[in-house]
Amino acid sequence: MAEKKQEESFRVIDRRPFTTDGELRQEVVAEQEREAQREAKKEATAPQAQAPVSEAKTPPAETPKRSPAFENLIRMIGSNGAMVLGAYTDPRTGQPVIDPDAARELIDMLDALHEKTKGNLAPEEESLLLDLLGKLKMTYLEVNQALAAQAAQASKAKTR
Repeated sequence: MAEKKQEESFRVIDRRPFTTDGELRQEVVAEQEREAQREAKKEATAPQAQAPVSEAKTPPAETPKRSPAFENLIRMIGSNGAMVLGAYTDPRTGQPVIDPDAARELIDMLDALHEKTKGNLAPEEESLLLDLLGKLKMTYLEVNQALAAQAAQASKAKTR
């Protein structure tokens, strides 16, 4: 009797999806088909069930508060980006500083900040970040185009 009780409490089920030959087991294929049918039924009923819910949605209870420190960080990275894109001159030489690689890194930093803080920014911070990113990206493109044109002219002049 103890032997029978032990059999009932311990059972091994092979849940591997493949047979020893490397083919899908029939049970797995059948389960996938059942799952696909369930998903199809859910999708068919979902639009009806979600319509009233979307109307009843309320805005988030708390809008994130502005952080002057975060805004200063954004401005600092942005001004460094503008500096390496030629917006400021080097006080020693009087020439604009142009370093597209450094600008790309700073733009990437701002992109990462935007991605990682999505949904956690006050509207003012979000617009500041997006506006600054847009301006820096446009300036970056303009500077790269100007540098490419300048390099093309220089190579033409050498071949003459």
